Amino acid sequence: MTKPGDHGDAEGGQPAAFYLPSGQGRFLPTPHTAGPWSPEAQHFGPPSALLVRALERISSERDTLLARVTVEILGPAPLTELTVSAAVERPGRSVELLSADLVAAGRTVARASAWRMATSDTEGVAETQPSMGAASALPPVEGRAEATWPADWHSGYLKAMEWRAVKGAILEPGAATVWARQRVALVEGERPSALQRLFTVADSGSGVSNQLDWHRWLFINSELTVHIQREPLGEWIGLDAVTVLGPRGTGTAQSTLHDASGQVATGAQALLVRRR
Repeated sequence: MTKPGDHGDAEGGQPAAFYLPSGQGRFLPTPHTAGPWSPEAQHFGPPSALLVRALERISSERDTLLARVTVEILGPAPLTELTVSAAVERPGRSVELLSADLVAAGRTVARASAWRMATSDTEGVAETQPSMGAASALPPVEGRAEATWPADWHSGYLKAMEWRAVKGAILEPGAATVWARQRVALVEGERPSALQRLFTVADSGSGVSNQLDWHRWLFINSELTVHIQREPLGEWIGLDAVTVLGPRGTGTAQSTLHDASGQVATGAQALLVRRR
């Protein structure tokens, strides 16, 4: 990834960031945030990362980590100015509940809740091997072919990310695994944090592992929940995803998230499934 703010996107001279800061918690989305379904609505990867950025900036008197973040998607996020705010909902010495809101034109389009926990030394008992419960490490990204998305999906967010295929095929129904990393910064002039990079990718689980022809079916996630075991290292995030459909219009996209060393988090998305 280029250093934030070094230069604009080669295509169209767009800034090399998902958001331009306007001050006082306000951000202007760039076309890089546009989702695959409509150029007028954002893919929820960048907004989720923006909410995590706000959560990470809540001060703490001790070393802490975000252990679980849920993003409730209350409506489409337009490509207009957004305001982000965050607060401590329930303080505590070891465990705190945080919240963050994303507002567009006076309407809350997303709300995040997060459990923040005090850190301690558990390296000696950390589950890092498959036999101990963690998922197997993914094959390395080196030498992997570029993943291909449907030609009629809008390319804002999809082209702002670099995708490498591991197994399965995005163009075919079923489970799939990819490596992904940002080509642009989250916020202009900033290098994204490890968790911001994780959440920029995490909302793509249902798209990577889609089971249905999107011309005939809607499969829309109403939320994203990520449980974090550790912060990822490096720019590449591995996404190993599967979608399970129920018989009455609901489904779940489940993901295991990786860095080069192995599993770092698990993700889930509740899906509305309906014929168009």
